[in-house]
Amino acid sequence: MFALNEDVLYLIFFKELKDDKNTLYSCLLVNKTWCEIIIPILWKNPWKKKNEKLLFNLIVSYLSDESRSNLNLEINFLTDSYRKPLFNYISYCRHLNFVEIERIIDMYIILEEHRLSIKNDIINVFINEKTRFTHLYIPQNFNYQIHLIPGVEHCFSKLEFLCCNSNINKNVLGGLIDICKSIKELEIYIENCNNNYEIIKLIEIQKNLYNIHLTSNDENIDESFCKILETSLIKHGNNIQYFKMTKPLITNALSSFTNLKILELVSKFKSRNIKWNCLENISLPCLQILRAYYVPINALTNLINNTSGSLIEINIDFITHGQNSNKRIIQAIYENCQNLIYLKILLKSSSNLELEKLLMNCQRLNGLYLIISNFIIKFNWDNLFTILAKFSPNCLFKFKFSYYYKEIDSKSLKLFFNNWKGRSPMLLQIIPRSPSSNLVKYSLIENYITDGVVKKYDYHISCKNAFKDFDWI
Repeated sequence: MFALNEDVLYLIFFKELKDDKNTLYSCLLVNKTWCEIIIPILWKNPWKKKNEKLLFNLIVSYLSDESRSNLNLEINFLTDSYRKPLFNYISYCRHLNFVEIERIIDMYIILEEHRLSIKNDIINVFINEKTRFTHLYIPQNFNYQIHLIPGVEHCFSKLEFLCCNSNINKNVLGGLIDICKSIKELEIYIENCNNNYEIIKLIEIQKNLYNIHLTSNDENIDESFCKILETSLIKHGNNIQYFKMTKPLITNALSSFTNLKILELVSKFKSRNIKWNCLENISLPCLQILRAYYVPINALTNLINNTSGSLIEINIDFITHGQNSNKRIIQAIYENCQNLIYLKILLKSSSNLELEKLLMNCQRLNGLYLIISNFIIKFNWDNLFTILAKFSPNCLFKFKFSYYYKEIDSKSLKLFFNNWKGRSPMLLQIIPRSPSSNLVKYSLIENYITDGVVKKYDYHISCKNAFKDFDWI
């Protein structure tokens, strides 16, 4: 049998299958070579594993006999005897997640004195001269002096990702400032008080910071801290390519992100008093992906009008608006986004003409996710399906329809399928947002699958259980 080169195997497993855990697990027992390649991939970020008991048990196997004996008095799932692991699993770990470590310890360790002891021991297992991490997750109120542990410089000198709170312990932050100069991705949970201004220094000293995620946990903000924090990002304006925020910026820092490719706006607060003025009169010439949830539609319309035709994905959800606003944002899209490939948007029955123009202008459109507004006014599915069959560009064959209360009529679907004959077989998902909706009869769809009109059909009662917005397989 022909044996694949180890480098080729690694490329296959890491590049193509790194997120397909089931396939990787199934390949572990093929032979020793495959196992030696796959284990480091699986252990790069072990905190994603579903079986926490097995993970915790394995980590505990690295502890001293005394520590394990103390734990065995309290935890019944640990065995009395430990064999030395076949692999040095800890050395393969690149994500050090203290958030998950504390959560697992709190879940299984009852006595407080045992919790503190086991946490200290586990931290020392992970931080030493034989480990090196690229991702670090620090929970709130974390005060362990990790910067004093021997080998910490080796562990964190190549750190690329940091997730922490804005009121991070000053000693912990001070240690990171001394060691970490190559952070590329920064995720900060902004608190409304007791913020550590030294985090600004951490931002300023980074050499290639290009991914920023700012999350506000409170509707009230520490305005003076936020101003300084946002201003510190301007220095990295030319490098920042991904930016996510859950509250509007209070400065004009966003306008300095001239090479921004992905903008994600996720408003965690539905208050109408929150204004997204930071989106007005800014030009983001390189913006390719716009995702927005609970953000006022007029602010998004202004933003899209100021783009330069570079948008290839627009994902707008969880925001209600009137008929005129719906028409305006669709108009903004077909006038400014001719290169669009994926679109998710609310559609009102009064916007049919705008939808026609969008389909004719956006000839690269490949996937369309429509949220149908039928709270009060009955939606005319026949009109929609006629428009899609008549005006869809040749490359558009992926559809998702999400709606409230009133399900799609079978006759309307038949009309859609019959008019679609001769085109590329469609991928179709139907996602009712109301549990009272009835299941579209699969027998109807099955006939058109057999005829080659529909390639794949999925039905989900809740959008939370569906595929990702632009996944159809």
